[in-house]
Amino acid sequence: MKFKDYYQALGVARSASADEIKKSYRKLAHKYHPDVSKDPGGEEKFKEVAEAYATLKDPEKRQAYDDLGRRPAGEPFTPPPDWQQRFHMDESGFEDVDLSDLFAAFGRAGHGPRPQSDPPRRGQDFEIAAPVTLEQIFHGGEIEVRAELPESDPNGLVHRVVRTFRITLPKGAGDGYRLRLAGKGGPGHKGGAVGDLYVALALQPHSLYRPSGRDLYLDLPLAPWEAALGAEVDIPTLAGSVTLKVKPGTQSGHKLRLARRGLAATDGSIGDLYAQVRIDVPGTLSPAERDLFVQLAAVSGFNPRQHFLSGAPA
Repeated sequence: MKFKDYYQALGVARSASADEIKKSYRKLAHKYHPDVSKDPGGEEKFKEVAEAYATLKDPEKRQAYDDLGRRPAGEPFTPPPDWQQRFHMDESGFEDVDLSDLFAAFGRAGHGPRPQSDPPRRGQDFEIAAPVTLEQIFHGGEIEVRAELPESDPNGLVHRVVRTFRITLPKGAGDGYRLRLAGKGGPGHKGGAVGDLYVALALQPHSLYRPSGRDLYLDLPLAPWEAALGAEVDIPTLAGSVTLKVKPGTQSGHKLRLARRGLAATDGSIGDLYAQVRIDVPGTLSPAERDLFVQLAAVSGFNPRQHFLSGAPA
């Protein structure tokens, strides 16, 4: 467990009165509230001051916190032996517990029913990102995801545990698609319902394809003679290779459309694959190749910069 300096978080001295702590909390909570703050780290700071206040506003919890002594924030430490007895745990049992979770459970362990003013609450929802490839999106099937989630022990103390889930990719899933795993989130409070876990799909970059919505774009390198004379070339698609006919005189940058070779949408429609032409020239030439290019240059009247002479765009 790592120590958190709650007094430092609220910007007050350890001797601060309850009113001073409340005043500082209200000021900082307003400053860092997500609806007000423009600070990129504002939401995290808002949670930090709320966590600190939740402990220091309660006299019993504040006294227990003060009994831990002064430590640098982030320093690993183990709660005193009487806490271990209270929660029926050995030292290793606190390794995966957050200090805020410990104080949330403090005072409940070993006691009877909670007061009626402490109503049931639904558990927290969590969201994780799951990296997926274009091939997985296209073909569907199952993927495995891992998440570190809170889990309550019999004393109500929350531990972080790593859990593994196998999820099925639905047809039409894409980048940012969220899948809901009901009842797989945080534990409920006082019999409240368990929260949900949301899995957000994060599409990974591909070596060949550039997705744009449900369409895919692919660079198609052509040799100069293929572009000039026309050719039939094999194009890789997510469903397998297909043969594409390139017309004579095809220009660099031209897009050749392969209908319904893209990604499926939730409504059943399918995007297209666009092969964008890029004319490549050999980096080195054999003597025979060089002779042929010299002959072509001698007989050809083609001038790709003709528009420079008239000032008109190409």
